[in-house]
Amino acid sequence: MPGEKFSVAKFMSTFSGLAKRVRFLREQGVDIVHTNDGRTHASWALAARLAGLPLVWHHRADPTALGLRFLAPLVASKVLTVSAFSLPKGGIWSAAKKAEVVFSPFDTSINVDREAARRRVLDLAGLPDDAFVVGYFGSFISRKRPLLFVDVIAELRSQMDRPVYGLMFGEAQDAEMDRMLRDHIEHKGVGDQVRLMGFHTPGHELIAGCDQLMVPAVHEPLGRTLVEAMLVRTPVVATCSGGNPEALADDCGVLVKPESAIALAEGIMSLLANPEGCEAMVSRAEKSARERFGKERHAASIMRIYDELLGR
Repeated sequence: MPGEKFSVAKFMSTFSGLAKRVRFLREQGVDIVHTNDGRTHASWALAARLAGLPLVWHHRADPTALGLRFLAPLVASKVLTVSAFSLPKGGIWSAAKKAEVVFSPFDTSINVDREAARRRVLDLAGLPDDAFVVGYFGSFISRKRPLLFVDVIAELRSQMDRPVYGLMFGEAQDAEMDRMLRDHIEHKGVGDQVRLMGFHTPGHELIAGCDQLMVPAVHEPLGRTLVEAMLVRTPVVATCSGGNPEALADDCGVLVKPESAIALAEGIMSLLANPEGCEAMVSRAEKSARERFGKERHAASIMRIYDELLGR
């Protein structure tokens, strides 16, 4: 499936159709092969090089990925990563010298009525008008630390003088995580404060309806929700891990130490205590996101790389 991780077994399984893929590339007059997930790396990387074609290896995971470490140095003409965090590490056998960062593209033209978005979120969750809403957006997987999000809401409940709610938009990818999350919510006694909202779209409109976005994830290459929050002027509190510092560069969000419910809660409270500073921050964030993450800028970067590989 798209987004699957590269594995040696997956790569070895592609040899049976290798000759057909090489022939296909030659017959179709392909100039460049651009792969962007584990399955396409495994299927097309070696075929591209055997066909004598430049290969752009687009990496969206962390720098420890097997494909990036062991196959990309051998077959890739160019390695693109979504953040500096994701760049391959240096060494004798490394793709670091042919790698560069190209941020993922976003629709930076979006504009959201935040009052209407808040009304939608309150109605969707059945919350009171004075609710303070903290949003979590993404799959419920270990790297994104959904259990830590629950801990933070429990911490905030003891500190705030208004009702606080954590709305978790997303789904668990396996039954075990779903069970663990529900058990943790019950154990913390926040069954009313933490709501599992399921999957909804468009995500940026729901992010705009939250008072703050919390990103407790660690080793996340570049979280899309951070950028979407910046575009719709929702304040972001995130762990200083992975690509989060790059997305929130130049004081466009609050960064705190990873794995700490207290630090995340303090980050959220610091924004509440300084509304003028928070407003200045979201203005910087919106401007930065529109300048750095536009589709046009992304396309121009990709076309520049294609031209370089083709000798134009």
